[in-house]
Parts: sequence; structure tokens; C-alpha cells
Amino acid sequence: MRALRTLLIVVVVLGGLFVLADRIAVHVAENKAADRIRSTEGLSASPDVDIKGFPFLTQVLDKKLGRVDVTLKGVDASASGRHVRITEVRAELHDVTVSSTFSSAVAARASGSAHISYADLTRASDSGAKLAYAGNGKVKVTGSVAVLGRTVSRSVTSTVTMVGTNRIKVHADTVPGEGIPGLEGLVRQKTDFESTVGGLPAGLKLSELRATPDGVDIGVTGTHVVLAGQ
Repeated sequence: MRALRTLLIVVVVLGGLFVLADRIAVHVAENKAADRIRSTEGLSASPDVDIKGFPFLTQVLDKKLGRVDVTLKGVDASASGRHVRITEVRAELHDVTVSSTFSSAVAARASGSAHISYADLTRASDSGAKLAYAGNGKVKVTGSVAVLGRTVSRSVTSTVTMVGTNRIKVHADTVPGEGIPGLEGLVRQKTDFESTVGGLPAGLKLSELRATPDGVDIGVTGTHVVLAGQ
């Protein structure tokens, strides 16, 4: 019985050391992954990387991670050739296969969301239009046009929709014309637009979008998503 108790104590101690070593290893891996993403994406701050699953060391040996959650802030992307700053990106990666040198990875499937503030959307506009929340899932777009020698400013309530899997469309529900010939067309030139969103990893596409009080939330999803390094 004494020998059995001793054996059990040894097993418990070794198990505790394995758990400790495993947690240390995953912490180191998360930090290295965060540094690599920061360098690759040119971020001003390191992202949050959370490698799920236990034990981590056996996943490393198999070169396949069950799930990895990543949160990035201040990501630079593009929309129809214009610079766009994405306020925050959250991604949930599943069945991530890493290369033999751990220099690249591919996720079998991924889902997540991106958030763009109205301030960043305004800065990305090439028409000088200002965007804000209009309530009820709508966007308020304000633009100025020159009509008959004077500047006319109009604010319209617009609907934001998806076109295909990589384009965002903003279209005013109505435009007040006040009897001025051609005013509606001029205002729509400032307030209505479509933008193609680029810069996403290969395999990712837009799945949905929604206007919220502090910006636009964009859902993304994909399969066989190629991550940095491929």
C-alpha cells in the first residue's frame, strides 16, 4: 500500500509538471504567433492569440491545432483602391494545419467579424461624405454639392447591403430635392456608393453586415483559409 501511495504521488506530480510545461509552451507559442502577425500586418499593437485545446504539445507534434482565436485592432485594408482602417477583427479558426517548419498555416474553416467605425468610414470616403448612425439599422450620410452657384448640404438615411461576397453598397432611401432640377442626382453622387473590400486572407468572404450605433459590423466566413506565410 505504501508503494502504491508513492506511485500515485509521483503520477500526480508528473501530471502537474506536464500541465505546467504544456501551459508554458502554449503561452510562448501564442506570444510568438502574436509577434509574427503584428510584423506581417504592420499593426501598432500585438493581437490577442488564444490557442484552444489541451494538451497543446500533442497538437504541436501532429502539426494541427483544433482551434485558434485571434483578435486584431487597427488593421489596414482596402476598399475599391482606398485605404480603410478596420477598428477590430475577431477570427475563430478551426482545424489549423501548420507546415513542417511552422512558418505557415491553413485553417480548414474560419468565421469571424470585423468592425469599422463611422469615423474610419468617413476618412475612407472619396466623396467627402460623412457617415453616422441613423437608427433602426440605417446609416446617415451627409454630403455637400454645388448647385446654381451655391453649396447645398443634404443628409440622407441610407441602407447598407452586401453585393456578392466582397462588395458593400450604401444607397439613400430617399433624397429631398426641394424642386431643384438635378439636385437628387448630384446628392446621390456624394452619398451613394459601392466598395469592394480587399486585403482579406485567401478563402475568406463577407457573409453579412449590419449598421450599429458605433459603426458597421461585417461578418466573414470561409473554408481552406490561407494564413500569413503561404
